[in-house]
Amino acid sequence: MKKVQTATSVLLSVVAVLGTAACSVGVHEQTGGGGQQGGPIKLAVVPKAIGFDFWEKVRVGAECAGSKHQDVTVHWDGVHAESDVSGQQSLLQDMLSQGDVKGLVYAATDAKALADITKSAQGQGTTVVNMDSGTTPQPPDVPVFATNNVAAAEQATDLLAEQLGGKGKVAFIEFQPGTSTNETRAEGFKKGMAKHPGLQLVAQQSSDSDYNRALQVTQDILTANPDLNGIYAANEPSVLGAAEAVRQAGKVGQVKVIGWDTSEGEIQGLRDGVITGLIAQNPFKMGFASVNAAIGKIRGSADPMPNPDTGSMLITKGNVDSPEVQKLLNPTCENPPA
Repeated sequence: MKKVQTATSVLLSVVAVLGTAACSVGVHEQTGGGGQQGGPIKLAVVPKAIGFDFWEKVRVGAECAGSKHQDVTVHWDGVHAESDVSGQQSLLQDMLSQGDVKGLVYAATDAKALADITKSAQGQGTTVVNMDSGTTPQPPDVPVFATNNVAAAEQATDLLAEQLGGKGKVAFIEFQPGTSTNETRAEGFKKGMAKHPGLQLVAQQSSDSDYNRALQVTQDILTANPDLNGIYAANEPSVLGAAEAVRQAGKVGQVKVIGWDTSEGEIQGLRDGVITGLIAQNPFKMGFASVNAAIGKIRGSADPMPNPDTGSMLITKGNVDSPEVQKLLNPTCENPPA
């Protein structure tokens, strides 16, 4: 989702199997009549929400994957808020009811609420692949191409501890309790906190994945905890709202802000010193791998995917201008990130 000259500049050891193959994946052509395997494919690709930098990069990757195969149409659509669970359910149901969708690639806004969508789709013979967030239960034959959120969140918390000298009061701004992504990021954060007993969690609030809500709850936290030292924010709107609250409070540099994603506003906040670290996912690869896997399953050419982990890295002011980071921040089909 909403964008070190020390050991923390090292890439998180989260590398997807498809990573290095990205836009060089070969086309598996089927001979013979149309049918499921050789005929045209329409894929419905639905993010948690449209209008966010993260999901726009997912779209670029998804459409790139579709372009590598003949007779594949990628239909991209979504709701406008990650909290709009019922809206996403309705959208997906409408897509499936059209009868011409052979593959459904989507990020679940709510793990439990969207499980029935996957069940319905599979019941009518539609191939399903999840990206970023899956469902509960997650069918064993439905892969989830996503960041290893637990590992990434844990290492980001290590970075926060390092920046605070191993002690201080910390707040956690989550974004959508009930989604698998939110819960795994919270799990990694808490695992990281447990390794640093000098850090004290003094507040935990949800932004509802909304910038204004994140701004408000962070302002309230800063008022209640004037000696707050650090903030861990779990997605783009949460990061941007928290950073603005710190800026308005005149506490830039005093309160460290570590968060997720790499929107233009987040990168500028990093350069300005308001944000002190970002977990950069690889949304291009997420979209590419998910669509490529769906096409492969439909055409019977899918390769085994034992580790659908799409990777991440830590970005700070010290490494943001490196070629590797810049490729991740500005992905294209012609020059995809690793």
